[in-house]
Amino acid sequence: MKEYNFKEIEKKWQDRWKQEKSFQAIDFHPTKPKYYVLYEFFNVSGKSLHLGHLKGSVPADALARYKRLKGYNVLFPIGGDAFGLPAENAAIKTGIDPHKFVAENVVLLYDQFNKLGLSFDWDRCFCTSDQDYYKWTQWIFLQLYNHGKAYKQVGKVNYCPHCKTTLSNEDSQGGICDRCGSQVEQVERSVWWLKMKEYSEKLLQNVENINLAENFKEQQRNWIGKSEGVEVDIQIEGGGKFSIFTTCIETIYGITFFVLAPDGELVKTLLPKVKNREEVEKYISDTAKKSPLDRKINKDKTGCILEGVYAINPVNNKKVPIFIGDFVIAGYGTGAVMAVPTHDQRDFEYAKAHDIEMIQVISGADVSEKAFEKQDYLGKGCKLINSEEFTGLTVEQAKTAITEKLVKMGVARKVVNYAMTDWAFNRQRYWGEPFPIVYCPHCGTVALSEKDLPITLPKTNDYLPNETGDSPLSKVSSWVNCK
Repeated sequence: MKEYNFKEIEKKWQDRWKQEKSFQAIDFHPTKPKYYVLYEFFNVSGKSLHLGHLKGSVPADALARYKRLKGYNVLFPIGGDAFGLPAENAAIKTGIDPHKFVAENVVLLYDQFNKLGLSFDWDRCFCTSDQDYYKWTQWIFLQLYNHGKAYKQVGKVNYCPHCKTTLSNEDSQGGICDRCGSQVEQVERSVWWLKMKEYSEKLLQNVENINLAENFKEQQRNWIGKSEGVEVDIQIEGGGKFSIFTTCIETIYGITFFVLAPDGELVKTLLPKVKNREEVEKYISDTAKKSPLDRKINKDKTGCILEGVYAINPVNNKKVPIFIGDFVIAGYGTGAVMAVPTHDQRDFEYAKAHDIEMIQVISGADVSEKAFEKQDYLGKGCKLINSEEFTGLTVEQAKTAITEKLVKMGVARKVVNYAMTDWAFNRQRYWGEPFPIVYCPHCGTVALSEKDLPITLPKTNDYLPNETGDSPLSKVSSWVNCK
């Protein structure tokens, strides 16, 4: 039986593919239809590929080969995702300058991909840390900035004190840094933001055009989170106020407590009035260690009352206690919610956990754990009770009548809310494309001209952030100080 040297056979055909440029996409072809296959560029954070690379690249390669056999002019590029935290952290760990680390390791990874025999177009290969590539990410940023879609502002972000960098919610699930395992904190930093929220309605309308299963479409709708309701101003006894948003204004007479975001500015101003200040400050400190994603879940219904501080329900002037709870997040909506435990499941569970009064305001609704399982606690079509002049109206009638009363009082307005928020997107590290912005003491942020791109990273031997997490670029005075 004839024996084959498979390594020799593989090398023979791989050399021939390379020599004949078998997988090169032709820039122009008069007859062939075009087809684009994009496999996610691999992270340059190690010296070898792993099973995850094959899981994605092999099926993509099969598709590219199939389309070529069907007569398509196929573009199937590959390169290194090399300009971010994974590559920088790996370089720091090994004590190698990020430029050198990426340059050395990407060659090893390309060689391994070559040996796999995947049909990439190697003539179009690049790394995202290449200057002629990140010139265009800077160009895109200039378009966003010049059209008012990017702005710099102080805001709450996830921050890893060990990596000294801001993190996305996905990079800090469970309040833990995905890179180093350290506890993540919520801190205020001056960062760049993209105006995602103003596209909420447009994105929502286009969900219908996505070729996805209905359950995935519903996830997208929930993420965008459109809700139509009423925003109501709530006065605080002794001075101050806040606003709440509700889609169930008909339940306003059933409010038995309000909940504020622990990280909101309002709570800071109320602290001098709070009798249990030490307890409140500890809860605020504990909340700062949780990511927004973890806080939204709040399975244990944690919270803390602001003893001695009360809000006034505008429809009946009743004093209502105020709590802070980490499921309410500053910057999401108004940063405050009204709580009606007889007609809202989360409020019901929170009231049970903290032994708070409950007032039923809709007849025919079963107020119990079983009712919330059945989702019949709002009593649609039922009538209001314990609601003064609105008692006897149906839920639908009361929704309109109570809204009109509050609007005439000058304390409410009809609004449309979206759960989607603007996106904070810069890490404030060294290894990444610099923002093409000059900071002027007189003019503020000034965009550079497109002809000046790319703004390249300066060479430095100190590419670690300082103790406060400021970018290493701030230490390169010859680069920072410019005209």
